[in-house]
Amino acid sequence: MLRRILAAAIMAVSLPTLAQAADPIRFAVTDIEGLEALQQEFGAFEKAIEKSTGLDLELFPVGNRTAAVEAMNAGQVDFVLTGPAEYVVLKELTKPEIVVAWQRPDYFAQIVTLASGPVKKVQDLKGKVISFGSVGSTSQHLGPAQALADLGLDYGRDYEPKIISRNVAIEALIRGDISAIGMNFGHLQKARKAYPDVAFTVIARGRDLPNDILVARAGADKDVVAKVRKAFAEDGQSLLAAVLKGDDNKKYEGGFFLSSVNDADYDYVRSMYKTIGVESFTSFVGD
Repeated sequence: MLRRILAAAIMAVSLPTLAQAADPIRFAVTDIEGLEALQQEFGAFEKAIEKSTGLDLELFPVGNRTAAVEAMNAGQVDFVLTGPAEYVVLKELTKPEIVVAWQRPDYFAQIVTLASGPVKKVQDLKGKVISFGSVGSTSQHLGPAQALADLGLDYGRDYEPKIISRNVAIEALIRGDISAIGMNFGHLQKARKAYPDVAFTVIARGRDLPNDILVARAGADKDVVAKVRKAFAEDGQSLLAAVLKGDDNKKYEGGFFLSSVNDADYDYVRSMYKTIGVESFTSFVGD
């Protein structure tokens, strides 16, 4: 009898302890390397989402987008925030569930050249060299290439594409070594501040690009996913304020968390890949 009483007492003490020891949900971001950088950008968000959901959240660093895929498929991470170009590959490789879109205002691709240069319209770029940013970047590579394609210039046939880092490309543009650069609106603003004596002009703009997107791994706990989705719907403004504590996250300023999002919204990105000659979405371009 005493043994049964002791066992019951131990169980009563252990149950809360076991509940408290439940694994936290893990959150990763595909374009941030290292835990320190992840904490700097999303430390405030971590606390805000925990307050909103009552869940224990752990920031989980991934070395790159391929590592994010491996972590999702291994069940090591539950939620991943990623860009539109990465999402279409994640979709093929991990079959994730869409949670919410993170809107980036003024997120569109542009073709930039010198206002005093010989290029006055897109057709003037035929036979010229155009630089792009990181391979597979939505706003620095895929989007600008699509903007040109929409205006009749075929990637790699009507002009010579070159992948050059943005700062080096701007110097090359000023010297006359290249004729134009693909970049987004924020990059152009930075270029104008960095080169106040240079007049840049935009000769092509693409449509607003699809949003960044938060996804849950296949097989993630449905109740947990529902709580996280509800938090963005009901506490979006407080969560956004926490997100904006990160310097790089200022790109989300003025945006919204959008729950009405589906996979078809990213077909435009799939068309971008095809524009640069990529027909399959089973690997990341440039990896």
